[in-house]
Amino acid sequence: MNMRALSAKAVTRASLSALLAVPLAAQSADRLTGKNVSIAQITYKGRNAVQVIAAADAPNASSYAVVKDAMFRDGTIEVEVAGQPAAGAPGGARGFIGIAFRLQADGSYEYIYLRPTNGRADDQVRRNHSTQYSSHPSFDFARSRQEAPEKYESYVDLEPGVWTKYKIEVEGRKARLYVHGVEQPSLIVDDLKMEPRAGGVALWVGPNTEGYFANLKIAAR
Repeated sequence: MNMRALSAKAVTRASLSALLAVPLAAQSADRLTGKNVSIAQITYKGRNAVQVIAAADAPNASSYAVVKDAMFRDGTIEVEVAGQPAAGAPGGARGFIGIAFRLQADGSYEYIYLRPTNGRADDQVRRNHSTQYSSHPSFDFARSRQEAPEKYESYVDLEPGVWTKYKIEVEGRKARLYVHGVEQPSLIVDDLKMEPRAGGVALWVGPNTEGYFANLKIAAR
């Protein structure tokens, strides 16, 4: 490859990085493409945010809003989230909210999410299920609990509907989840199930969830 091509590639990469560094809250909702969700730009608890609500009849792991033009294999994704059960949700709703990454054309993706109503539950076992790694469609939470109990879940203090700092670091088959801006990860995954390759990024919500996202920053490398 000649120097001119290398320079053009570097400029393109730098331009994309600059685009992805812009907080999502400063962008309009039309920067997102929804699947089984409604999307709106609103003010939520004092912050300019994107509201993402799962369709009532959407199957599990099928509700998300894809960030247009974002491609991500390795790097860091940071965002502030607030998730809670949607109006009329059944008692088992948890307000599932998180980020899907390496989203492929066939619909497969990796994702790490929170269960906000579990964080302060009176049941310790339920608290232990506050965070979750899964891979769609072949490795959901039910399979992970059956094959490797406790390995892909952990406890972290959460409250439904409260703004929460969320960050994931991804490199190859490894991912780390950081919550509330702490230095130590709340969840460590050393064996992501999909073959590492670049893909899309999406704001992810589970069934019966009303979710809010602000200040999204994607630093791909």
